[in-house]
Amino acid sequence: MTGPEGTPVPESAHPHPVVEENERHGRLTARPSGSVTAVTEPGTYRMDGQGLLRVPPAAEGPGAGGPYWLLVALHGAGGSAERALDWLLPQAGSDALLLLAPQATDSTWDVVRGGYGPDVARLDAALRDVFRRLPVRPDGVAVAGFSDGASYALSLGLANGDLFGAVLAFSPGFMAPVVRHGRPRIFVCHGREDRVLPVARCSRRIVPELERDGYDVAYREFGGGHEVPPDLATRALRWWVHGSPEG
Repeated sequence: MTGPEGTPVPESAHPHPVVEENERHGRLTARPSGSVTAVTEPGTYRMDGQGLLRVPPAAEGPGAGGPYWLLVALHGAGGSAERALDWLLPQAGSDALLLLAPQATDSTWDVVRGGYGPDVARLDAALRDVFRRLPVRPDGVAVAGFSDGASYALSLGLANGDLFGAVLAFSPGFMAPVVRHGRPRIFVCHGREDRVLPVARCSRRIVPELERDGYDVAYREFGGGHEVPPDLATRALRWWVHGSPEG
């Protein structure tokens, strides 16, 4: 990881074959740790080949410096880690919220291109780095995404509900978990005029399926196209942290 004046942190060597099997199933092994072995100052850091990490300005008073909430933000097809931060950072507004925006190894996420693998490994490495450097609440990790990133967030979120307590999906097209663990809460929103991923064949099919499977889903449609309205991004973050979009 490199900061404004930092030095690169090398990526971990490829994991054990058992972990490779986890990768093929979309399973993440990194978990928040009670011991932090490095210190990361406020700022936006480029993680070595893995994406961006935004550490908020230091809080003042009791509880300053963590433990933090962590939101993993997944970009859409052809997008970038920078764009994922662009649509969430203005709404984040919290000195206790970390934003991790991984960069896909290709133009979009591995499962969209045919199967889990390299992007799972990259995200797992990035998460291990974050958990090593910063104290994160074990019950305060969520995954969010837009478009293909939303589809990937749903897929990874259902497979890793024992890590992600919530999934925030903005205009998803599908979900493809190979396995399911845990029971994350899910927020889905979609534009009624979306011509890229029409709501009728996407979220209006995904949400009832999730509800039939017993997931707690908050669903919002809005008058717009393939986009992330700032007010709905804010409501989604409030829903995650406070339990209600109006919280």
